[in-house]
Amino acid sequence: MSYLRTFAPWIVFAVVPPQYWQWAALAAFGVSALGITQQIRAGQRMEAMIIDIGSVAFFAAVAVLAFADPDTALHPYTPALSSGVLALVAGASLAVRMPFTLPIAKRTTPQEVWDHPVFIRTSYVITSVWTASFVIGCIAMTALAHSSSGVRTIAQVLAFTLPVIFTIRYVAHIQSKANLLNESAS
Repeated sequence: MSYLRTFAPWIVFAVVPPQYWQWAALAAFGVSALGITQQIRAGQRMEAMIIDIGSVAFFAAVAVLAFADPDTALHPYTPALSSGVLALVAGASLAVRMPFTLPIAKRTTPQEVWDHPVFIRTSYVITSVWTASFVIGCIAMTALAHSSSGVRTIAQVLAFTLPVIFTIRYVAHIQSKANLLNESAS
């Protein structure tokens, strides 16, 4: 559920039909700003909100562009730009040694395992997969910018769905391995 909340603005932007992209960008900006506000009130630190901060900045810029020039030549490329921005933000989170998935995972994981090397490594692996998916999504969406909206939607959905599936399966695999190790140590 934490990933859904993190990516809610991107989902809003993706599901609104392209002819209403100004409103999609404005709605995504609003969802982003609301998400950050809620997290700050809940005591979340800013460095734990890298995707959220990237989201609010991206959607503010897209909303301004969309309302200032609704017929801009960049419009067909906004799905590619969104994947590209997510790739940059996710990659930057790896570069600064704070994978964006780490604070998300901490929301549902007991604090006593937060410093465990396997927990931290798992977050790096998952963030790397998300980053790669965003890069591939950016490339695909650029190539498909002038294709039918159905094809673009499928590519966009895959760029999010595949890392979600990987995350669920990989976490289950790591937890299974940990349970086996705990059982054999007993």
